[in-house]
Amino acid sequence: MGIDPVVKPRILFFGTPDFAVCCLQELLANDDSVVGVVTSPDRPSGRGKKLKGSAVKEFAISKGLNVLQPTNLKAESFIQALKALDADVAVVVAFRMLPKAVWSLPKWGTFNLHASLLPQYRGAAPINWALVNGETESGVTTFFIDEKIDTGAILLQEKIQLNANETAGSLHDRLASLGSRLIVETIIGLQKGNLMPQAQENPPKLLAAPKLSKENTRIPWHKPLLAIQNFVRGMNPYPGAWCILSSEEGEKSVMKLFEVEIYYTEHSYPNGSLVVEDKKIRIAHPQGWVDCTLLQLPNKRRMRASDLLNGYRFHKKSHIN
Repeated sequence: MGIDPVVKPRILFFGTPDFAVCCLQELLANDDSVVGVVTSPDRPSGRGKKLKGSAVKEFAISKGLNVLQPTNLKAESFIQALKALDADVAVVVAFRMLPKAVWSLPKWGTFNLHASLLPQYRGAAPINWALVNGETESGVTTFFIDEKIDTGAILLQEKIQLNANETAGSLHDRLASLGSRLIVETIIGLQKGNLMPQAQENPPKLLAAPKLSKENTRIPWHKPLLAIQNFVRGMNPYPGAWCILSSEEGEKSVMKLFEVEIYYTEHSYPNGSLVVEDKKIRIAHPQGWVDCTLLQLPNKRRMRASDLLNGYRFHKKSHIN
């Protein structure tokens, strides 16, 4: 590329949540020149519905960075503002899809950090679905943005092994740290001109990572015990895997599970029966039991089962579905 390796590149950063904050923090720690930070507009938050800035905005302002919050990414005023920043490269971390008029502006291009080993787990929630599917490894990928979602040429990729007790929360933190370093490596590689972008392969089975919704975060009790445990891990700490708790009297409420233990054994209880014994809350399953060790009931905080049972009594013949 003929780029002076001594001169710090002018970086434009796009991001919104905490995951992106970690990456922006690493760029600043590397003394990189972040000429602008683009994040989402302020949104109503809390009971008072007061406008609150994104995690990236709060951090960027605390560091005196130039913050842009466009409502329309195609607006001419926004495009002109980006052109004035004269960025060498743009970095995208957990942000919405960019129009070509935006990602084609920087001299070296625009690359995205994705929290999966692409091409697997393209989509909005790669961390969650990797755990739900019981993966034993995950990682991060940097790739050039193109017209489609998460399909651009791969720049760098790094893997990590997952442990049996990994949750979406713990994996989020590990990948944010790993991805932060990979972003810096990617920028250095682009500046030196020694990266060789590789087109993504098309394996026979592509696993997707769709946005989390009320529908796809409900616990699939019809699946094997291990799949249920993986599902709960993948939704912990947010948004929480949920199910419907019903009583013999017909009362229904939402119960969220954040940690479970599974036991393979024979029993005579109907599938879905909720049984309380020895300070444990158990759900009957055809393969054995699901012990609800960390859970949340309506209008209650997240609690250990033993703590909840100190002052709470379930209806007799309660069951879940």
